Order: sequence, then C-alpha cells, then structure tokens
Amino acid sequence: MNPADHPAFHVRLTADFYDAAGQPKFDDLGLGVFQQSPHVHVSAFPEHHAVIQPDQLAGCHAALVLSPRVTAQSLQDAHDLLLIARFGVGFDNVDVDACTERDVLVSITSGAVDRPVAEATLGWMIALSHHMLVKDRLVRTGQWDTRTRYMGRELRDRQLGVIGLGGIGRELVRLLHSFGMQPPVAFDPALPPQLFAELGVRQVSLQELLQTSDFVSIHCPLNSHTRNLIGAAELQLMKPQAFLLNTARGGIVDEDALFHALQNNLIAGAALDCFSEEPVTRPSRFAQLDNVLLAPHSIAWTDELFRDIGHTACSGILRTSLGQRPHGVLNPVLFDRPSFQKKWSRWTA
Repeated sequence: MNPADHPAFHVRLTADFYDAAGQPKFDDLGLGVFQQSPHVHVSAFPEHHAVIQPDQLAGCHAALVLSPRVTAQSLQDAHDLLLIARFGVGFDNVDVDACTERDVLVSITSGAVDRPVAEATLGWMIALSHHMLVKDRLVRTGQWDTRTRYMGRELRDRQLGVIGLGGIGRELVRLLHSFGMQPPVAFDPALPPQLFAELGVRQVSLQELLQTSDFVSIHCPLNSHTRNLIGAAELQLMKPQAFLLNTARGGIVDEDALFHALQNNLIAGAALDCFSEEPVTRPSRFAQLDNVLLAPHSIAWTDELFRDIGHTACSGILRTSLGQRPHGVLNPVLFDRPSFQKKWSRWTA
C-alpha cells in the first residue's frame, strides 16, 4: 500500500504527558516519528483519570499510556483499538488479559530503559556504601567532626545479587564489570541456565542470593509471583551490612517489613524509587531514616531515557498503522487470531 493511501490512524496520549496549561511536560515524547506519516493523527486525552475511561478510547486506534490504569472497563467502547503502547517497560497498570480478550495488543519499550536505570542503580550503590546522604548533611549542619562515625565501603570485593536478570539487570552487571566486585549472582526462574553462564552470572536461589549478596538489586516485574517477594523472612536472610535497592515496583517489597528492618539495623540501608502506593503526596516514613535514599519513581529519568522510550513507543505505533508488527508486544497470540486480523486489515491490505 502506498503510504499516502493508508487510512487515518488515530493516536491518543494520556493527559499526564501534559501540564495544566496543555504544554508537554517532557522535551521529547518521540512524536517526531509521525512527521512523515500524515495518516497518523495525534491528540491527547482532555482530562487525566487514574483509570482510563471508556469514552477516552472510543474511535481510537492506538493509545500511548504513561501512568493511568487500563482495565476491562476502559476497553468496553474500544471497538477500533489495536494497540495500548506503554511508555516504559512496566505493565502492572495494564490488564493484559482483558486487552487480549478484546483483541488489543499491549506493547512495552523493551531495551529503552536499560542503560539509565542501570546507571542510576550503580550511582545509588555508591551513594549508599559511602554514606553520601549523611555526609552531605554533616556539612550542611556544621557537624564536621562527626565524620569519623561514617566510614564507607567500596564496591571492590563486594557481591551484587540481581533479582530479575532482564535487560536492566544485564546492563547493571555490564556496567559494574570494572569495579573489581565478586562475580555477580542472580535469581530469575524464567531464564534458561545457559544464559546465566553466557552473561558471567552465577544462577542461585533467592535464599542464597539474599544470604550472600552485599547489594540486592530488584529488576523484576510486579505480578502475582513477585508481589511481596521480599518480606520479613527474606530480609532476615540478608547480611547486616547489605543494601537493598528497588527500582522496579513497590509491591515487590513488603514496606512494613522493610521499615522495621531498616529502623532496627537488620540491614545496612536501602534505596527506593517506587512504593506500594503512588504518588507519595505526604512525607514518607522512610524519610525519618538516614540509611535510606528515596526518589519519586524517577531516579532514572533523563532526557535520553524519555527520548528513547518515546521513539521506541511511537515507532511501534507507526508500525502498527502501516500494517507491520510492533516490537515489544506482550500478547503476540493476537497476530494469529482472525478477529484481530480482521480489525487490523484496513492497514495491512
């Protein structure tokens, strides 16, 4: 099909990409991908809702979703919808089963977040082990002579334990290669054993990882298998001098158990970019503790991150509008389903 002959393809962006004045919050959402594709028409939801409302998807062919949830109710009027494109790699806010039932693809931006999240994690590892937060406060509050209480520890000779050896976990292992650490270990039951060997990572059980690691870094998705994966029993397995880092999803860690462990020095510290309930609009109880670093689910946000996520997500939308399979699809079974093919046929002919 000649590009000029492609039927109109309507893309809508969730309203949280824009501020109250309707201006983009971020420099580059990847929308430039559509510049040479006049058949793609882009607009934004007029209002932000925590859950996408049915009328927001009516007549829409693809939706670029930042933070709102996508439920079965959201899809009840989405008769023309082909694709939910998540702006990121997490998809716990999307009911993938409901989308599959309604012949709607769900895509994530695989690979686009690997470097920035791994780099931020590395930075947090150094900040925790060198007490950077406390040392900053010592100078700000004139407590210079207290510095001898806060001797740091290098990454050298320490062990990293990765929970979830996907793209981010692998990039973290690669970045840490030159720091002289012990060979890393990882827990990821979804991966074949030979892959661990190829990556130079030793495959271990979750119990062994927690018992031996100096840094436990979480990079797995939140699902029924990983919710509260790290609770009181797991935290008790960790070394007293070990640190826990979570840049994945808040529900993976039992926050009550973690607060207790930190408050009682059962572990040395933690870095948290995500929480069981977001947004956090009141001071977090973790802010009381000097052995915790906190970020509002944005520790890895960089111009490069948003550029790459946006380009990846919008490229997938464009491919769908051209009758081509987008990358990063979570429910590829739909490509062989006649009902989906019929809906998509206007652009694949």
